[in-house]
Amino acid sequence: MNPRLDPWKAAPGAYQGMAALQAQVNACGLEPSLMELVKLRASQINGCAFCIAMHTRDARAKGETDERMHLLGAWEESPIFTERERAALAFTEALTLITQGHVPDAVYAQARAQFSEGELSNLALAIVAINGWNRMSIAFRRLPDTDAPRL
Repeated sequence: MNPRLDPWKAAPGAYQGMAALQAQVNACGLEPSLMELVKLRASQINGCAFCIAMHTRDARAKGETDERMHLLGAWEESPIFTERERAALAFTEALTLITQGHVPDAVYAQARAQFSEGELSNLALAIVAINGWNRMSIAFRRLPDTDAPRL
């Protein structure tokens, strides 16, 4: 697979807009470890290789374990995620897969029980942001930065 184009060079204002959105998310006060799980899970659902590689490295650098990252795709069956993480992951999946039923009341109630109104608003914005980054990377076939040899 070959990259198509670099949208950030082609439209620098687009990058500046996304970067401003991400800066807001980064400053929102939610736990960095939680944010990395959210970014990684949304990227897995969307199939964004570039973002999966980047957020796996970022999560590991912030102390996340390989075991938890390996189990992220089966978080509902794994006891190693906290209730707050579970609520965030359920909310992430619902917003990322928005065409499959929007955000069910049960998912919203689960998230609302773990997050204040401000936190939940910031969590939604973080999910919007990672889905935007995913879609830009997927649309233009941005290749993951890895140490693995390219075949």
